[in-house]
Amino acid sequence: MNMRSYNCCTTNKYQFNKIGSLTSLLKLIGVESRLKILCILKQGSHCVCEIEKHINESQSLISHHLKDLKKAGLIQDEKKGQFVHYELTENGKHIISSLFKL
Repeated sequence: MNMRSYNCCTTNKYQFNKIGSLTSLLKLIGVESRLKILCILKQGSHCVCEIEKHINESQSLISHHLKDLKKAGLIQDEKKGQFVHYELTENGKHIISSLFKL
């Protein structure tokens, strides 16, 4: 079978070409801790110390997860006093909402 002519579940080449991006996103949020973080942030803005109370991981590992989620455009941060608070971006809200409907 010629894989170049295989169009998966769509005849739209643009959607077919987005499969690589989708794979990267699924790998990113496929980590249980990251999905938990996104679920927590679905409820609103939180700092690392608040997230740490709900996830059994070190603050440095949570910060690493947050950095990866921010790089992917799913969350954004804002400094409030001495703390940095994280919240979902509009894209992050859309993706999380879609995921939890499954």
